[in-house]
Amino acid sequence: MTEAPKVGFVSLGCPKALVDSERILTQLRMDGYEISPDYGGADVVVVNTCGFIDSAKAESLEAIGEALEANGRVIVTGCMGVDEAEIRALHPRVLAVTGPQQYEAVVGEVHRHAPPPAVHDPYIDLVPPQGIKLTPRHYAYLKISEGCNHHCTFCIIPSMRGRLASRSAGDVLGEAERLVAAGVKELLVISQDTSAYGVDLKYKLDFWDGRPVRSRMKELCAALGSLGAWVRLHYVYPYPHVDEIIPMMADGLILPYLDVPFQHGSPRVLQRMKRPAAAENNLERISRWREICPELTIRSTFIVGFPGETDEDFDVLLDFLQQAQLDRVGCFTYSPVAGARANDLDGAVPDDTKEERWHRFMQVQAEISRARLQNKVGTRQQVLVDETGDEGAIARSKADAPEIDGVVLIRDGKHLAPGSLVEVIVEDSDDYDLTARLAV
Repeated sequence: MTEAPKVGFVSLGCPKALVDSERILTQLRMDGYEISPDYGGADVVVVNTCGFIDSAKAESLEAIGEALEANGRVIVTGCMGVDEAEIRALHPRVLAVTGPQQYEAVVGEVHRHAPPPAVHDPYIDLVPPQGIKLTPRHYAYLKISEGCNHHCTFCIIPSMRGRLASRSAGDVLGEAERLVAAGVKELLVISQDTSAYGVDLKYKLDFWDGRPVRSRMKELCAALGSLGAWVRLHYVYPYPHVDEIIPMMADGLILPYLDVPFQHGSPRVLQRMKRPAAAENNLERISRWREICPELTIRSTFIVGFPGETDEDFDVLLDFLQQAQLDRVGCFTYSPVAGARANDLDGAVPDDTKEERWHRFMQVQAEISRARLQNKVGTRQQVLVDETGDEGAIARSKADAPEIDGVVLIRDGKHLAPGSLVEVIVEDSDDYDLTARLAV
């Protein structure tokens, strides 16, 4: 019997790109390929790239070069694939280049350069019903749409991934149900704009397990919450209809957690960014959300040093932080991205000013985070265990998304298995993490 060809895989970028990688790998396994754990054992290597900012492009080009040096047979896909000329200028030996979401094209190139086994029955050969996952067994990313209809001046995602294209509710819920049946305890809902889910479908009525369900954010969240797993929402823009989701969080149907990319607090800068919902009073909305659901955790990302940002704009941003009292925050200094309209704006901020503002921003937020975590000392929390080691178990509370937020260290949790849901008493805190013991 001919040995099955092996594919090496490198996945870079955001969780949305990770889901793309999982989809490609699932199809390759169904086609009879084995997945190689290293370059040396692979017949061909696929590199799924990120091209959002210059540092991500540099990392992608470095990964392509490493794969070429170690293996020599490399297929490039992902967001950076929209600029094949740039890739081939540095790495002319790559076998093929495809863009984001071009799943069939990637698989076709793998077939061409490493033909699949002559005899393979996808209905008999083992592929798990939930597909190939690149996350730990107990959590998974659930992508509900592709693309974006916004035209933020700092972003090139729409030019790479196209306009909003939502999956039907039945399709999303079917995948979610298979994931939970396979042992997933946490579903992380992702897209470019989760709040806009279903707009392009005109919120059409679909069916799941014979039941009607609309392809709309509110109905999707309610259905996901019925599956018995944690449901965490990412990339939620602060549109008015998001208010309808907060009672579900208060009732425990979905996690009391919102990832909202505010990006700035100055109306003038938000206008230059062309941000959706820039005219909304976000501070009022945050206050109303917390009145409905006091346990709500809000995480966000911000950009400092955007073209035209003045000292006054930055002071407005710091004031926004103090008033919003956000739980989890990431901050980036503005970096020009090839093809972004912001490159043409006047008022470039000097690099040393960007760095100084970044440090001031992070200092203010660290104080806010420290105080909010200190308030949790002595409370009882349900946590999900990610891993165990000599110092105990590393877990996450309902306020913590994997890899981007803090953790809960359970000192007496060495014996716990990853994926366990347990109750703990919080004993200590620092700027970002909690320390706890198992509740008796």
